[in-house]
Parts: sequence; structure tokens; C-alpha cells
Amino acid sequence: MSDAPNFEGWVCPAPLRDHPQIVMGHGGGGKLSAELVEHLFLPAFANAALAQLGDSAVLEAGGARLAFSTDSFVVRPLFFPGGNIGDLAVNGTVNDLAMSGATPLFLSCGFILEEGMPLDQLATIAASMGAAAARAGVRLVTGDTKVVDRGHGDGVYINTSGIGLVPAGVQISPQRAQPGDVVIVSGELGVHGIAIMSVREGLEFGATIESDSAALNGLVATMLAVTDDIHVLRDPTRGGLASSLNEIARASQVGVVLDERKLPVPNEVRGACELLGLDPLYVANEGKLVAIVPATVAGELLAAMQAHELGRRATIIGKATAEHPGLVVARTGIGGTRVVDMQIGEQLPRIC
Repeated sequence: MSDAPNFEGWVCPAPLRDHPQIVMGHGGGGKLSAELVEHLFLPAFANAALAQLGDSAVLEAGGARLAFSTDSFVVRPLFFPGGNIGDLAVNGTVNDLAMSGATPLFLSCGFILEEGMPLDQLATIAASMGAAAARAGVRLVTGDTKVVDRGHGDGVYINTSGIGLVPAGVQISPQRAQPGDVVIVSGELGVHGIAIMSVREGLEFGATIESDSAALNGLVATMLAVTDDIHVLRDPTRGGLASSLNEIARASQVGVVLDERKLPVPNEVRGACELLGLDPLYVANEGKLVAIVPATVAGELLAAMQAHELGRRATIIGKATAEHPGLVVARTGIGGTRVVDMQIGEQLPRIC
């Protein structure tokens, strides 16, 4: 690797090409995030496990297949309808492990605390983390705490890492999508991002929108009990469903065709997005997954998902195709087709 990265071909707009620097969009899950990984981190840390770019790395160790994942949570505000940064951190890492088909087992936790944070708030967050871990069937077994000067943090930032076991025969990765596969989403889209935005900006949409934050390992176990022939799983967090599908399409070199009429967007989220000028496809979720599976098992798998508490609104929303490889398109309600590209940054920053 050269001493400095080559910025030719990056989409980062002027004047950043002349004076490169980190902007908020680099953490948004869109093109800027992808380029930071592709052009800076991958060359620096190059290895086969990292190159898979799944939600977690799948590693061989002592005859076992381990899933290993890490994530940092900087959500603002710390408390929001339906949860707080603590249960969000646990659920997020559990879900990253589950997206490789793993059974999550152990988590670590690192706290970056800002001087002056009220101890009662920290106690509430810690209790939420413990309760979320118990619900997910995992244990928080190690951790670390650091304190930064007042004004140099937003109360608390949390890093969680996790380890899980991948069952024999399970091969789930973003490279496995194939033409003819069916795209299934486990429930309503855009809920978490709009819940964060509503409390952050003091907006009211006629009804309280609560975050969908939840641990999905139980739902994934139910799906694997039907078939282990699941090609891809992703939890569409930063950048929403659109970013997740674009990453999968490019990794597998398939096209993805969505039917906009089948997208499960609740009326409250749709109304809020219209008011704010947002597209629900790009709004973050924290308790939903997208599955890409062979058409032969899609019906049975969908029925099993709908019988699970976290998959009652599961629906088939599209398919993978050999046409336009690497591209996601949506068929609109009026019969047209639009390209669903990955955004440069993100509509709603700091949502996880």
C-alpha cells in the first residue's frame, strides 16, 4: 500500500477531492462509506476473511466455524421511542452475527463516557443492555470503559463485538445471490430511522413511531429450521434497504428488481417521509432483515417467517435477475421503472 490513498475515482465532491477529509457521509452507509472501506481500509488490512464484507466475518478455528463481528453505536439522542443506545448496541451486534446464520454466544462491550454524564442514565443504559442480552440468549463477558473530556462526546458511545457458532452446512454470504432468487423482507421498513428523527427534531406525525430494534437470531433460527439453503441475509441498517441490496447486487453480480407496490412501508413512516422529503428505501431499520433465497423454498420460508413474532409482516418484494448485473431497480405503481442507486451519504445521520 502506498503512503497515501489515491483519491481518483472517489465520488467525494469538490472541494474534498483537493483537500480530502472525513465528512459525516463517510459514516452513513452509502457510497462514501463504501469507498472508505474499498480504497483505504481494505488495502491496509487485506485478508481473505475481511474481503467477504459480510455483516460478520466467518472464521475457521479449532474445527469450528465462528462468526465474529464488531460495531460502534453513536446514536443521538441516547433515548428514543422504543429503546435506547444500550439495547440497540446489543441487538445490532446479535443481528450482525445472525446474518451469517450463526448462533450468537458472547459479546464484549466498550464504553466511551463523556465527563458529566449522569450516572442514572448510564445505569439505565446498562440495565437495558443486560435485559436485551438475556432476551437474545447471549452473555456480555468482557468490556472496557474510557472517559473523555466534557464536550468531546455525546454522553456515551458504545462498541460491542460478538462471537457466534455457524452450523455445519450453512453458507450465507453477499456473494451467493443467484438469478431467479426471491427477495424477502421480514417486516415494515423505515421505522427506526423515523423514530430517531421524530424525537431528535421534536416532530409529531399524529402517532408515536417506535424503533423496531430487536434481536433477530430467533427468527433466523426459525428460517434455518426450514432450509439451510439461504443464500444471503442482511439487516438493512445504515442506508436502509436500498444500500443493502446494492451491496448484495454488486457482490454477487446479479440485478435486483423490486416491486414498489409490495414494499411494506407503514402509513406513519410513509407520511413522515413525504413530509421530510425522504425515500423509505434509504431509511434505517434495526429489527428487520432481507433474505435472498431460491424460489423453490421461498413459499415455505415465508410462511415460517410469518408465524414468528418478528416476521408477521414478512413479504416477497422482488427477485434477482441476470439482467443489469450490479444494479437495483424498482417497478413503480404506474408501470415505470426507476434505478435505486446507493446514496452518496445518508438521509438521516447518527441513527445507530
